[in-house]
Amino acid sequence: MNNDANITWHEHSVSREMREKKNGHKGCVIWFTGLSGSGKSTIANTLDHMFHKDGFQSVVLDGDNVRHGLNAGQGMLNDTHGEEFSKRFGLGFSAIDREENIRRIGAVAEIFTQTGVIALTAFISPYRIDRDKVRNTLKEGEFIEVFVDTPIEVCEQRDPKGLYKKARAGEIKGFTGIDDPYEVPLAPELILLAAKKTPDILADEVITFLKKKGILS
Repeated sequence: MNNDANITWHEHSVSREMREKKNGHKGCVIWFTGLSGSGKSTIANTLDHMFHKDGFQSVVLDGDNVRHGLNAGQGMLNDTHGEEFSKRFGLGFSAIDREENIRRIGAVAEIFTQTGVIALTAFISPYRIDRDKVRNTLKEGEFIEVFVDTPIEVCEQRDPKGLYKKARAGEIKGFTGIDDPYEVPLAPELILLAAKKTPDILADEVITFLKKKGILS
């Protein structure tokens, strides 16, 4: 028996248009992508604070935070759900696990968008195909890809989590930018030069773009 045949989509009594009218802006996904240490999370959180100050509804989905819960690794899930569950649903950093990581985040971000919220996602998301799959789940104009363009040399100098040092020492395998590729966006909506500008200035550039596109009034 096909269980999918028994699943029915339920329309909400409170429409997206009603929520967006109350919020005073449209829902969308602002997808920050770039190398580890490029400044994605810092810019996303700076923008989130600005939105909160102005009364806009936003949420930050951060790569590390999400991997503590929704996309936890096998070791963490072992502690709470057992080894069999962990093997089935825990996510590591292989290409296929990264694909599933981004798919899940895209689904969550799309839900926020449908409720008129601005979802700010900060993930390396190194593969174009995975980012494009998320884009294709949303309506035109709702997925805003923001490439945080920071040279790897600068990211390594920052190295806030000490990950580059571990990767160079061979303690971390498959690390993006060292022994695993990062595929630069070919046509992002925005490019932020985070090595040359402060987070406040970069956040203002995003806000200017959103106003130009009519997402913010």
